[in-house]
Amino acid sequence: MVMKNYPPEFKADAVALYESRPDATIRSVAADLGISPETLRNWVRAAGASRPRGRRTQEPAQPPVPLEAENAAAEEGP
Repeated sequence: MVMKNYPPEFKADAVALYESRPDATIRSVAADLGISPETLRNWVRAAGASRPRGRRTQEPAQPPVPLEAENAAAEEGP
């Protein structure tokens, strides 16, 4: 396997591209750039970049209902 040296600007641009495309995966961005997914993954880690894992909904989360209120509502019935 041949080790390739990429300029720092290319690495920074690749990480920025990954961060700017929230729906893209490391694998898809790496394929677009013609590099190994593991190479891009290493650059992302080295840059300290991260994105939340999993799909996120755009709806704000509802505050949790206290257990006592939930139990009282269940006892009252419909």
